[in-house]
Amino acid sequence: MSAPIRGYWCECWTEDLTSAEGPTLLASFDTHSAPQADRWIAVALRTISPALDSDASDEAWAWLYEGRVETRQALLRSEPCTVMVTHASTRITWTVRPTLFLPVVHRGGAELPGCAYDFKRYAAD
Repeated sequence: MSAPIRGYWCECWTEDLTSAEGPTLLASFDTHSAPQADRWIAVALRTISPALDSDASDEAWAWLYEGRVETRQALLRSEPCTVMVTHASTRITWTVRPTLFLPVVHRGGAELPGCAYDFKRYAAD
């Protein structure tokens, strides 16, 4: 079996600040490098920035121009990072955490156990 692989686990959460409900996971992404992790956030911020109010847009561009370097340096030191933007009553939070990915053993040409063929695919009408 191979050794664990170092990487980063990235998540994007949204939260309605006027609601009692907690944050909702919007997206997640796994990557094997710090540049990929901060690029994921940068692409998302650039994509949504035209739709953000002026304060949120300023927060987004401040991170893109100044905070991104600090984020990348922290990730390279294996420190978790958070980037947050608040638009109206919605908070959008990106988190990146260093992690170890465990390799999955490939079953290759091995046969599945007999019970695996007992289950039929269910087709909804």
